[in-house]
Amino acid sequence: MKKIALLVSILILGCNTGSLTVVADMPDDLKEASALEVIPQFDYIWTVEDSGNKKRLYAIDTLGSIVRNIKITNAKNMDWEDLTSDSDGNIYIGDFGNNSKKRKSFTIYKVSIDDLNKDEAEADKITFTIPKDHKSKDFEAFFLWNSDFYIFSKEHKKFIVLKVPNRIGDHKSEIVSEYNFEGKNNKITAADIRADGKEVLILNHDKLWRLKDYNDDNFFSGTIEAIPFNHNSQKEGLSYKTDTIIYIGDERTRIDGGNLYKLKLD
Repeated sequence: MKKIALLVSILILGCNTGSLTVVADMPDDLKEASALEVIPQFDYIWTVEDSGNKKRLYAIDTLGSIVRNIKITNAKNMDWEDLTSDSDGNIYIGDFGNNSKKRKSFTIYKVSIDDLNKDEAEADKITFTIPKDHKSKDFEAFFLWNSDFYIFSKEHKKFIVLKVPNRIGDHKSEIVSEYNFEGKNNKITAADIRADGKEVLILNHDKLWRLKDYNDDNFFSGTIEAIPFNHNSQKEGLSYKTDTIIYIGDERTRIDGGNLYKLKLD
């Protein structure tokens, strides 16, 4: 019976293999694009670079050209790792990368939609700390849902999900979930939630997890489908374009990457 079950699992995974289509090369100036975000108010794909790069929010088109280059005047790029947005078209930059595991405070920058046609913008700031009984962690993924941010730690095994209110000011985060995906090499690099809130996607270098039928914000209480990609690269950007079309981006390395991909979900 175990052999039959294993064969069925393999067949199911084979039917859902993530066949990525290259849409464009990422601009040469963006070697470490660490996020992607699509908002309906603009026909662009928004991105940022992570630690050691400029404090700028970029918009690119599907030809791989930079069409917006906005300096965030009152920010620091300690380690910008992901983007999300609200229904009004405001964009949020997650400055919560923490490779050293020494950061005590993290920042989310809110860039108003009114500033997305400008060369410079002053962002509002939302700061948070993790609960005192937990060690400092590295975060690379988040999304906004029902007026709260959900922020995922980057772990080999069990990770945590923080909840932070979308309000300007300082906050103590709340841990709402702890989970461990099956298998190895499962570090989370990006996440997004569908506009209707009924599906969550979580990204890894070689796979995508698709979460559905969950209860409230217990995102791991429903079905979890692992969708392996047809190759492994440093994928760090993820955004819904539509309910079934997904954009994925990877950072450029010496041998591969630096691409904008499209994935069609069933």
